[in-house]
Amino acid sequence: MTAASTRQAAAERIVAIPPHFPARRSWWLLFGLALSLLLLFLVSVAVLFARGPGVWGNNVPVGWGFPIINYIWWLGIGHAGTLISAMLLLLGQTWRNSLNRFAEAMTLFAVMCAGLYPILHLGRPWRFYWMAPYINTMNVWPQFKSPLTWDFFAVLTYLIVSTLFWYIGILPDLAAARDRATRRRWQVFFGLAALGWRGQASHWARWNQAYRLTAAIAVPLVVSVHSEISLLLAAGPVPGWNSTVFPPYFVLGAAFSGFAVVSMLTVWLRWMLGLHALVTPRHLDMLGVLLLVTGLMTGYGYVAEAFDAAWAGGKEVETLVDRFVGPYAWSYWGALLFNFVPLQLLWWRRIRTAPAALFLVGLSATIGMWMERYMLLVSSLYRDWLESSVQLYAPTFWDWSLFAGTIGLFLTCFLLFVRFLPVISAFEVEEQLAEGAHG
Repeated sequence: MTAASTRQAAAERIVAIPPHFPARRSWWLLFGLALSLLLLFLVSVAVLFARGPGVWGNNVPVGWGFPIINYIWWLGIGHAGTLISAMLLLLGQTWRNSLNRFAEAMTLFAVMCAGLYPILHLGRPWRFYWMAPYINTMNVWPQFKSPLTWDFFAVLTYLIVSTLFWYIGILPDLAAARDRATRRRWQVFFGLAALGWRGQASHWARWNQAYRLTAAIAVPLVVSVHSEISLLLAAGPVPGWNSTVFPPYFVLGAAFSGFAVVSMLTVWLRWMLGLHALVTPRHLDMLGVLLLVTGLMTGYGYVAEAFDAAWAGGKEVETLVDRFVGPYAWSYWGALLFNFVPLQLLWWRRIRTAPAALFLVGLSATIGMWMERYMLLVSSLYRDWLESSVQLYAPTFWDWSLFAGTIGLFLTCFLLFVRFLPVISAFEVEEQLAEGAHG
């Protein structure tokens, strides 16, 4: 087989996945599970609207419970897609071409799940637009000095830029799927989505400018969004939060959890769709290296946080000791166990390139990072400044059901993406093969 025919076969293999889906039974089983969880989400939201946020376990002083824990967790997961796609594009790393498309989709759906939590947390979610600075008759404006207002702008900007970056990148593949489709409904669907793309030189020139410009905008957003989220905590006089290490600590932790989820999705899609020729052991190896590096950096954040607390003394030391042996010590030691013990297996390349091992390490890190968020929020809030105000926090059934429901929302959106759109960038893989053929 010649190099040209190899490139054409690879491109056709990718764009043929939606109309000739190879794993219909597995997809329907997973989609049924996702729809069940999505139904649980809808029921949880309906109960919330009918009875109010009192159905959650939030109390005084733990006013920030599951909604903010899961908000930070979901937003962190979305960071890896931008890092894999935008940053590696600007650095000229072509191995990203087999991963960037579904990593970008993961970012969109994770940010969408994260954005729902602050809206639902408002108590009157139908008034969410009050957070935006718009001209109104009451002349009431948001407090622009508050990190809460920065959060609104940062997340909204990140969602818009990530959506544009994903859609610009998929345009050539939508046109390729349109041209190769044999059924009328697929031709119409991909034709409308391709926006009249014909592959002309002027199209490619404008596309390349827009794609790289959007990537250049997206990369600093990764840092700014989670740095700003950390300021929601670090800007307040709460023991365990008031630390300058939080911005880099949160950014690295977000990248760590995001790479963990990307690793799991890569292994799953590689197995279900038979993408072994496109997602090779080298891709698994690189994901394992990224997961190991960001995990070790996150571990350094743990050490720096403990050092800051010991150096500050007073209430900071009390909070640190409470995390070690207090009622929520399970979350601290659980985060250490799930985040860093299985991670050490990734020092060996044989483990990094083993799909099952990489999937399990990624799953462990995902659980560990959720426990870290729980530990950071609850263990610092439940011990108020007055002993009479100390109150333990316990999530209710509706906390857990809403969390499980957002997982169902994420899986539903992702499975629909896998079913109806190219999961790998066909034109970039073809270009990479062409460059390899010419040395």
